[in-house]
Amino acid sequence: MSRRIVIFDTTLRDGEQCPGASLTPPEKLEIAKQLARLGVDVIEGGFPLASPGDRQAVKMIAQTIKGPTIAALARSLAPDIDAAAAALAPAKKKRIHVFLATSPIHRKYKLHKAQAEILRQAVWAVTYAKKYSTDVEFSPEDASRTEPEFLYQVLEAVIKAGATTVNIPDTVGFAIPEEFGALINGITEHVVNIEDATISVHCHNDLGLSVPNSLAAISNGAGQVECTINGIGERAGNASLEEIVMSLKIRQDFYRATTGIDTRQIHKTSRLVSSLTGIVVQPNKAIVGENAFRHESGIHQDGMLKHRATYEIMRPQDIGLADSTLVLGKLSGRHAFAKRLGALGFRLSKAELDRAFERFKVLADKKKEVFDEDLAAIIEEDMPPEQETYKLVYVHTASGSDTVPTATIRLVKDGKELQDAACGDGPVDACYKTIDRLTGVSPELVDYSLHAVTKGKDALGEVSLKLRYRHIEVGGRGTSTDVIEASAKAYLNAVNKLISSTTRQAYLKRRQALHP
Repeated sequence: MSRRIVIFDTTLRDGEQCPGASLTPPEKLEIAKQLARLGVDVIEGGFPLASPGDRQAVKMIAQTIKGPTIAALARSLAPDIDAAAAALAPAKKKRIHVFLATSPIHRKYKLHKAQAEILRQAVWAVTYAKKYSTDVEFSPEDASRTEPEFLYQVLEAVIKAGATTVNIPDTVGFAIPEEFGALINGITEHVVNIEDATISVHCHNDLGLSVPNSLAAISNGAGQVECTINGIGERAGNASLEEIVMSLKIRQDFYRATTGIDTRQIHKTSRLVSSLTGIVVQPNKAIVGENAFRHESGIHQDGMLKHRATYEIMRPQDIGLADSTLVLGKLSGRHAFAKRLGALGFRLSKAELDRAFERFKVLADKKKEVFDEDLAAIIEEDMPPEQETYKLVYVHTASGSDTVPTATIRLVKDGKELQDAACGDGPVDACYKTIDRLTGVSPELVDYSLHAVTKGKDALGEVSLKLRYRHIEVGGRGTSTDVIEASAKAYLNAVNKLISSTTRQAYLKRRQALHP
């Protein structure tokens, strides 16, 4: 039988503590609306006493959001609790979340209080908060470094005072999963009235263990998890909501626990939080990273094309993405290459596919990723002119503010290599003059344009131009990550067409003369 785990989202409170992630009240409200659509159970809107902005944000969320419980954080002090209660007043479902440090190091160096004083203040805070709300959560800060016996004592006392949720924070990310799971299990065994409250956990990621610790806690009886979108938060961040939720969803066989999250809203929520906080999601981030559903290895792509479960344990549609992506790069295989060409509408013979694949591999060595536009350019450029008299083999240019632009070009005609060099007004002009010398054709350049057909610094450049020679006008096209090479390719492509057209016209004239 599955248990229902409460998802307590603290993106707007602890998540905002991530350096540089400050949010305005309207931005917090926008995220809160999306969190409601996502289906979180509790939204912690902020720490009202911390700033006027936080008070305003919590109040706006409390007035607007329906469905989730709205929570506000407070220290175990009257002004904090009063401020939280005032901000939460408009909410239909509200929770005051009070906290007080309990570990020896916090008692000694931060609070300067003995165990007995901590116990009295914790009970007082919960009792005081109950005047404003029937739903009160208590967190013994730095619980994972607190003596277990004292922690049990504090929890029993605050539950008796009316706490409905007791949250066990691993405030500094100190715990390891086996240890943290054992702590939660110890609480279920030694706190006599624990059945009167929900056990919650709030884990930090200083050792990269926030999600494993949270899952270990669930396995040992925790009924609520505090987490943030994209795992943002203080220092190394918090447990990632999307990782916890999808772990429970994918491994229901193990955890036997569910949530009320609409996972199809995960990707949209992640992007919104990233956009408004300015905190970029790392590409290899689990679930929501750019590469989470992208496959480049030829072996992986081949497996995906045969049966996607070979290399994917979840569907991209489950988090709101349209589909997985087979990334074409230098590690991609022929199967994925042919599949993508087919999807783009290209139908090639085996020989054409072989030539195109070779060109793709050359380009993939230059670019980190080959886009659909690159593939179209490869196929179109691979279509030969009517007669490819000259083939470009080598291009070298030299230019600069104090250098006369020169170009050295090597061509092949009928199996014989031809090489020459020339100067020009720029490297492109020098290339064109060199090609004129090599081919014996000196056409007029009518039009020239250059644009990037793909994105990024390593974008594929496409040159389109028109040449006119003896009343014949032809177009030429060339592509390369090097715009000078693309320019030379386009020019030679047009020259070959001119030669082919001139030859064809001369043949027709001779035929007419012989057969008037």
